[in-house]
Amino acid sequence: MAQPSYYLPIANPVWVIGPQYCLPYPVDLAIVRKVLTITDGNFTITDMNDNILFKVKGRILALHDRCTLLDPAGNPIVTLQQKMMTMHNRWQVFRGESKNPADLIFSVKRSSVFQLKPKLSVYLANNTAEEFCDFKVEGSWFNRSCVIYAGESSTIVAQMHKKYTAGSILLGKDRFMVTVYPHIDYAFIAALIVILDDIDKQANDA
Repeated sequence: MAQPSYYLPIANPVWVIGPQYCLPYPVDLAIVRKVLTITDGNFTITDMNDNILFKVKGRILALHDRCTLLDPAGNPIVTLQQKMMTMHNRWQVFRGESKNPADLIFSVKRSSVFQLKPKLSVYLANNTAEEFCDFKVEGSWFNRSCVIYAGESSTIVAQMHKKYTAGSILLGKDRFMVTVYPHIDYAFIAALIVILDDIDKQANDA
């Protein structure tokens, strides 16, 4: 797909979950969410040929929000867990199925408590001071037009697009696209999308 005029290519791989998820060309992810369910497996992430790249296992909007991103064989890649009783909807992402702080990879929180559009700050585990974010997410989740930036810069690392097929809603599925730019960890971007979806649903139910 055509890249925006403000896209700045990143020469070196930027990996968060693993270098195997960094490719030297753009990766288009198709995200399929079952609209009318909050049970296990409500997310599937495929490539453009409908080959499954990731699955999500876990209860969304349960008493203790926790889910796991799996590879196509069902092996856990990362566990996503929301911290209870936090004003900024903070999520923590751990390696594998761990909840051990030593296995923390990154955390995500709202940039401010009150906001009309999603704006999230992402902090890698070694950024304990959190004076500046390592990535940020801005845009409209409802319109499927979110953009993920590197740190506080204007460098885009991934971009969400409007629904892939309008008729998919009639089938009880919400399908949309995310383009991950070259040398960016697409498993990391997939985990962010799952978190963003949950934060959006909590805001709508508030």
